[in-house]
Formats: sequence, structure tokens, C-alpha cells
Amino acid sequence: MNPIVSIENLNHSFGQGALRKTVLTDINLQLYPGEIVILEGPSGSGKTTLLTLIGALRSVQEGSLKIIDRELYRANKQQLIQIRNQIGFIFQSHNLLKCLRVWENVSMSLKLHKDIPKRDRRSRSLDILSAVGMGDRADYYLDSLSGGQKQRVAIARALVSRPKLVLADEPTSSLDSKSGRTVVEIMQRLAKDEGCTVLLVTHDNRILDIADRIVHMEDGSLLKN
Repeated sequence: MNPIVSIENLNHSFGQGALRKTVLTDINLQLYPGEIVILEGPSGSGKTTLLTLIGALRSVQEGSLKIIDRELYRANKQQLIQIRNQIGFIFQSHNLLKCLRVWENVSMSLKLHKDIPKRDRRSRSLDILSAVGMGDRADYYLDSLSGGQKQRVAIARALVSRPKLVLADEPTSSLDSKSGRTVVEIMQRLAKDEGCTVLLVTHDNRILDIADRIVHMEDGSLLKN
């Protein structure tokens, strides 16, 4: 089975000259189809930097990083955009648009996929909203939703295009215990049903049991299990 994500000897730094600081050192990691992997470690250990590199939100400086067999090292801007369009993102804050209804927020990500006809956007959005338990609120605006409901909408938006890879950055940090648990169980079930890979950055010890594998990071390096 070929990995969805393959990283070899990845290094990354911020700043220049005397101010240059290394934030990732010799990262080697493979993520496989259908796998849920949690990336944990203390604040400042490099987790979010690694997540943004995998998500093609930063340029690779040194080493190899392949997403779905496409190399990100030396990829140009257009190639990075094409790769990003194949990834579902779930952020710490849901980043939904208040001016749009729930289903319209979900359908926004479908506009990036030219192979999905415009006439199918609403039906696909409604299907995934039903799957996350939000089908009855498809025509609501965000002001009438709780934090947990908004995060379910964010998950639906990440999964509606059926990506092969989902990246989640602290998706439960703003939620209470019950809502947080519900959100990750939805993510787990839908990821398995769709066969996509999930990489989840978290400090939340309450959700570690959903992972197929836990990867530990400290001082910019992955620790051996």
C-alpha cells in the first residue's frame, strides 16, 4: 500500500543569518490510506509548522515531502494550489462565513473542484451535513449554532469533496468534553467510511483513543516509539 503522505529528511527554519532558527529537524514520516494519526507534543515543538508544510501552505526548504505521490519540494505556486485542493482542512477556529447559510459554507470548498458540476453542490452538501448530524440545520445561519455545531459544519466542509487527506489543527480546543468527543467520533467514522487519511494535531488527552497511531514531537523532531 502506497502512503498518502511520505516525508524524508525534512528540515525547516525561520529567519535569516544570526536570527535563523531551526524548527524541524530530519523529519521522516509516512501516513497510509484510512489511517487516523494524532500528532502530539508541547507548544512550540513544531507540530503546526509540520502540518502547514504537509498542507502545502508553506514551501518545503529541504528534504522530500510527497502528497499523493506528488513532490512538494520545489513545487511552484500553481502546483501547491492543486495539491491544497485535494486536502480537507479543519482549523482550530472553524473559519466559517457568517453571511452564508450552513450548506453554502460547506459548498464553498466544492467551487475549487471543476469536475463537480454546480448543480450537484447543494445535494452533496446536504448529504455530508446529514452524515454529521446537521442536515436539519442546512438553511440556518451561523449565529443560531452552538460551538459544537459550527465545528460539525467545518468537518462537513472538509469532507464534502471526499479528499484523500484531512488535516485537523486542535479541532476540539474550543469545545466542551461532550461536544469535543462527538466531533472527533464523527471525524473518525466519516474518515473510515470515505477511506481518507486523517492527521490530527492536539493537546487533548481525552481523544487520544481514536487514533490508529500516535506520533510524538519534541524540539522539532519526531520521537521514536
